[in-house]
Amino acid sequence: MNKFERRPAEAGEAKIEYLDGDFRIVRPGAFVRCAVTGEPIALDELRYWSVDWQEAYASPEASMQRVNQRR
Repeated sequence: MNKFERRPAEAGEAKIEYLDGDFRIVRPGAFVRCAVTGEPIALDELRYWSVDWQEAYASPEASMQRVNQRR
């Protein structure tokens, strides 16, 4: 998502395709859920995700927790 795209007015969960350094909104919404904690992450706050696993993470710690689970 870049700064020129408008934020969806919907308040539901978005469906995202995670790319290298960016993401594409497949289904509009206001947030995605952390794959580890389940907490909602506002799209403008989304900073951590896995391209390989197509998952979002609320923090670097959650990301590392998922990597350790996958070993």
